[in-house]
Amino acid sequence: MTRSSAIRDAMLKRVTELAVLLFAITTLLFFLLRLGGDPAMIMAGDEADPEVVALIRARYGLDQPLIVQYLRYLGAMLTLDFGESLRASRSALGLVLERLWSTLLLALLALLITAVLSIPLGAWLGYRPDSGDRKAVNAVVFVLQGIPGYIAGLLLIQLFVVELRWLTSIGNQGISSWILPSLTLASFLVPKMVRVISANVSEAMREDYIRTARATGASGPELLLRHALPNALLGATALIGTQFAFLMSGSLITEVIFAWPGFGALLVASVTRLDFPVVQAAVFVIAVLVFLVNAGTDILFNLIDPRLRRQTT
Repeated sequence: MTRSSAIRDAMLKRVTELAVLLFAITTLLFFLLRLGGDPAMIMAGDEADPEVVALIRARYGLDQPLIVQYLRYLGAMLTLDFGESLRASRSALGLVLERLWSTLLLALLALLITAVLSIPLGAWLGYRPDSGDRKAVNAVVFVLQGIPGYIAGLLLIQLFVVELRWLTSIGNQGISSWILPSLTLASFLVPKMVRVISANVSEAMREDYIRTARATGASGPELLLRHALPNALLGATALIGTQFAFLMSGSLITEVIFAWPGFGALLVASVTRLDFPVVQAAVFVIAVLVFLVNAGTDILFNLIDPRLRRQTT
C-alpha cells in the first residue's frame, strides 16, 4: 500500500467514524432532553394560560409527534441548522460559536500553563527518580492530582482575590481575569502530565541509546535534553489530545465559578432552561472539536514518531 492510499484510507475511516459518532450522540441527546420536561411550560411560566403554552409549542414545533420532531431535527442538522434558541430568539449555533472562543481561550491558556510547568518538572523528576527529594515531590504531585478542579478554583479565589486582592475573578475583564480560571483548568492536568513525562523520562534513561550516548561522552544535561526528553514528550503529546475533552467539559464548572462568559456557562444555563436547540448545537460542536483534536493528535504523532511513519508506508 502506497503512502497516499494509506492516508486516503485513514481519512475516509476518520470521516466515517465522525459521522457515526455524531449520529449516535445527537440521537441519544435528542431523546434524553425530551425526558427533562416541557420547555414551553418553562417559557410560559407556571401560571400561564394553556392557550399560551399551546401557542409556544406550535411556534417551535413542539406540538408535533416526537418521531416527526426527530426526523426534522436530523434533516436540519445535515445543514447545520439547529434552530433558534428558545430564550434568545437567535440562531442556536451562532450563539454557541460566539461563546466558544472564550472557552477555547481558557483551554489554550491552560495547555500553555501545563506545558510550562510540567515539562521541566517531569524531566527533573524522571532524570533520577530514586533520589529522596524527587520521591517527596512525586508524592506531592500524586496528592495534587486528586484535588477536584472546583476545590482548586475556590482556593485560588480565596488566596488571590479575597486575601491578597491581586486578581479579579468575575467575568472576562482582561488579562488579570484570565489567570485564575486558566490555573483552575490546568490544576488537574499539570500533575497528570508531570507523572507521564517523569515516567517516560525514567524509562528512556534506561534505554540502550542512552547508554550509547553516555559512552560517547555525552553529559547528563545533554542526555536528558537531547535524547530522553524528546522521546518522553511523545507520550505527553498523546495525553494532551485525550485531555482536550476534559478541558472542554471541565470548563463547565470553572466558568460557573468564575462567571466566565463562555461555552460552558451557556451550556449549563441552557440545560437548566431546557433550551433544546442550544444544548443540541453545543454538544454537536464539542463532539466535533474533540474528534478533530484527537485526529490531529494522531496525525502529529505519525509525523514526529518515525516508527509510526514506517508502518503506514
